[in-house]
Amino acid sequence: MHLRNVEIFCEVVTRRSFSKAAEVFGVSQSAASQAVMQLEKRLNTTLLDRSKRPFELTQAGEIYYQGCRDLISQFREIEDRVQQIGNKVTGRIRIAAIYSVVLSDLEQVARAYRQAYPDVHLNIEYLHPSVVYERLDEDECELGLVSFPERASDFQVIPLDQEPIVVAVPMGHPFCDRTSLQVKDLDGQRFIGFSTALRIRREIDRWLRQHNVSISMVHEFDNVENVKRDVEIGSGISLLPAPTLKREVQTGTLHALQLEDAHWFRPIAILHRKGRTLNSATTRFVEMLQASKSAQALASGHSPSFATHGTIQAGSQAQAMMDQNASLKPVAAKAAARSLEEDAEKTVSVASLTTT
Repeated sequence: MHLRNVEIFCEVVTRRSFSKAAEVFGVSQSAASQAVMQLEKRLNTTLLDRSKRPFELTQAGEIYYQGCRDLISQFREIEDRVQQIGNKVTGRIRIAAIYSVVLSDLEQVARAYRQAYPDVHLNIEYLHPSVVYERLDEDECELGLVSFPERASDFQVIPLDQEPIVVAVPMGHPFCDRTSLQVKDLDGQRFIGFSTALRIRREIDRWLRQHNVSISMVHEFDNVENVKRDVEIGSGISLLPAPTLKREVQTGTLHALQLEDAHWFRPIAILHRKGRTLNSATTRFVEMLQASKSAQALASGHSPSFATHGTIQAGSQAQAMMDQNASLKPVAAKAAARSLEEDAEKTVSVASLTTT
């Protein structure tokens, strides 16, 4: 019980929130608060200054947090090593992902993973890119999912995908009569773009400059959902990663066109801290995510776009990865593989995003 309280305390500090920490552990906010108070009672000192909003660590709390965070990390590594002897996969995975990672794809993998490894607590947060890097830098997550990954010396980069960039136009736009476009067709168009603080915006600006194309930027947003909504109401057109448009193309609210004379891509990668060995639970999540991307690529007639990197091996397809994973229970393995195969079939149904 004492260790559990220490874990909750560290999560409260990491997330700077009792409610968010409570959600991670599946307890009430009151229970999380009581866990911290029990620690304070045991230590006969105050760890959090609750008179300030948001709360702050006291001097004692800072010492306790830093020490306990390292101890918990070591404890989990030891547990992981022991449990590997019996091929048991347990533990916790915290993932920080950018908003525009396609939620349906990631959640599909998460569901399959939870079926295969029910003893692992998997938590995914969708955040602004800068916050993802902050979480990684502060060791507040095991994995980060980002686009245009920064090759900083502190992070290991595992390539995951190369998402084609397509032109998104509202229904009824003159471009809807076309099957494809050339970059010069974008010249003078009203554009809905990303904020200049985002790397994807800077890359798009650079690509357009290389083709001597000038656009009229009407609105800027810091997330892809707002960009799509603005395009839907006819404010302008946009350049977006094809996978982010699957739902809108399927429902007929947006039209996506490939560029004939340019092949632009948004790279997606998994990041983790260098010097931190991924435990078996985290390694297998990365493998499953790679296998899902591989299955989608094969189903749509393309080669997988990520590379084998370090000790993380990219499975050639979802079922193969599951068959090779001896630690999976048969029923869970089949359920996970079926879930990933269904995801791949959905990719085929929207293949026209990048081929028409």
